[in-house]
Amino acid sequence: MLESTHLLAGLHERRARITLAATGDIDAHRARLVLAIDRWIATEMPPAHGGAHMHTETVGMVVDRLAQFSVSAHETLFSAPEWAAHIAWERLAELALGYHDLAFEVSAGFRRLPYLGGPRTSTPPR
Repeated sequence: MLESTHLLAGLHERRARITLAATGDIDAHRARLVLAIDRWIATEMPPAHGGAHMHTETVGMVVDRLAQFSVSAHETLFSAPEWAAHIAWERLAELALGYHDLAFEVSAGFRRLPYLGGPRTSTPPR
């Protein structure tokens, strides 16, 4: 998972330096990494308890946003006014706290995660 997180950060760094029209390959690679994280979580974490509340995002999606916010926050150190840097770092810190809570809740079986990885059956979609 750490390797995927590192790769996501690198992809967000590259994405920030190119035109929006050229981001397709980067976004496709990000989607594959997010799915790999989610599959790892699904195999390594215990199943959620029957009354566990559903989270709105997968762990992979949250990790992808952490990578994005981290890149954005680091960029503010060199080019943004102090107030903008403060907002970017605060946003990153809030998401990091939310990730910490989510990781605890998932590992304890208190939180369910949505399944957004495509069909659950081995039958190909039509």
